[in-house]
Order: sequence, then structure tokens, then C-alpha cells
Amino acid sequence: MLADLLGDASRSEIKNWILTGSVTVDQSVQRPSYRVRGNESIAVRAHRSNVMNWDSQQDVEFQIVFEDEHVLVINKPPGVVVHPGAGNPDHTLVNGLIAHRPILAELPRAGIVHRLDKNTSGLLVVAANRRSLEILVDAMSKRTVNRTYLCVVEGVMDSVQQADLRIGRHSIHRTRQQVREDGREALTTFVPLEPYRAHTAVHARLGTGRTHQIRVHAEAIRYPIVGDRTYGARGILPKTPSDQLVDVVRAFPRQALHAEVIGFDHPAAGKPFKFRCDPPRDMQLLLNVLEVDRENFLDS
Repeated sequence: MLADLLGDASRSEIKNWILTGSVTVDQSVQRPSYRVRGNESIAVRAHRSNVMNWDSQQDVEFQIVFEDEHVLVINKPPGVVVHPGAGNPDHTLVNGLIAHRPILAELPRAGIVHRLDKNTSGLLVVAANRRSLEILVDAMSKRTVNRTYLCVVEGVMDSVQQADLRIGRHSIHRTRQQVREDGREALTTFVPLEPYRAHTAVHARLGTGRTHQIRVHAEAIRYPIVGDRTYGARGILPKTPSDQLVDVVRAFPRQALHAEVIGFDHPAAGKPFKFRCDPPRDMQLLLNVLEVDRENFLDS
């Protein structure tokens, strides 16, 4: 549980804190295997070595979609890590944001309200001051921030699919998530947009915001996301595909997932804001190649 709450701390670091008595449950030291029952008070009093660089201003690629004194909306390219963590101590979006607006260094997580996976592209909202951060975090917890993702899935989806499946950490592969009965509630609605011969462009709408949620749910309903070999993608192809289609699908370098739309109430003005950004070139190429393949098949 602590690994979920302390997302930037490694499991080995947390285990060491527990073994050295830096973590207590109801003021008592417990073993790392202790399972909380609920309503306990957990205290963490630990010193962290300064291996994560949360303060440096560094040149990191991202696009400003909107900004004012209260909030920023940015478009994160694939390949950029959102915040420092194990294996990525710096050159993260946090460092780029602080370079753009140094005062963000004074805010928890540089004002970032929610995360995207390293290889997921698209829109993120960032608070520019403490009051905005409080309001936006509260909006996220109340699920009033609307987020819609564009993805390309394997298989032809011909109707709306709703995945109401609990998600928790994988029992074996600790960097992954899985559907499990004792997990946290999670809801994703998949709306097909454009069918191709063996794939579908889909909108995924979040009802909750769990780690890897769309990817886990897509695999669970048997429509894994193109390129997402961690969660079930097999590189399927239609019959008699073109060489270009084979190359693009089989070599797609990441999960074909893009945070396309985000909507929220402005934390100061209270007015509804909505932003949309086009997918990056790799997803545009994938969609174009799938469309050409479909049209050539229909013309043959």
C-alpha cells in the first residue's frame, strides 16, 4: 500500500524504512509483510538520500497549450517521464516545468495534478499556485476533471465497451498492474470511432484514474492497445497486409495512447475549460496507414 501512496519511492527503499523502524502503524513497528485492515494511522519518518532531482531547471521537450497565473495545460510528447523516480532521477517534465516557471519548484510535484506514463502522449494540467493545486486535486478526487484518450486497439470493436474492473499491483511483476478482486475500483468506457480491417481507433473515457488503467482494461476486454506488449498486444495484422502496414504496426515503438481531451473548471474563474490536441506523428502515421489499407482492400 505504501508503494502506491509514495509513488516516487522504490519498494526496496520503503522496505528498508519499515525494517529500521521508520514506519509505524498505530505507533507500533510492524514487519514488511504486515497487511493493513483499515482505519490505522501510518506514520513515515524517514530520511531520503538526495538522488531524485526535483529542483533543477533542465531543457525538457513539451508544448504549452495554455497558461495563466493559476494553471498551465501542456502537451507531453511520448518518451518524457513526468517526475523523478527510480531510473529517472532528472530530465523529467518536472525539471522542464521548473525551467519554464521557476516558482513551480515551491509546489509539491511542481504543481502536476495527474500523471501520464512515459510513453503516453498528450494533455496534462498543472497548478501554478497552492490554491489552484488544492482546487484541482479536489476536482480530480471528485472526478470532475474530464479526460478522454485516443487509442488504437487490436481487433474490430463494433460497440461501446465498459470495463468496470478493479485494478491492483500485479502479484508477480511489480511494475505492472492487473485486474484483481481486491484492487481499487476502476471504470473505463471505450467508444469505437473508426474501424479498420483488424484494428479500431477508440476513445477511452476515464471514470477513475488508476495507474495503467486504460492499458489494463483494454487487455481485459481483449482489445489490447497497439504496441503495448506489456499488456497483451500481439502485433496482429489483417490478411494480405501491405509491407508498410506490417512495418508500422509491428515496429510501433510504444502504446498507441494519447491524452487527446481534458476538461475542468478554471480554479480561479470557475468557468469550464476544455482543451484538445492532435496525436503526435507516430500515431498519425499509424492511423493513416490503417486507413489506406482499408481503402485499398475495399477497392480491390
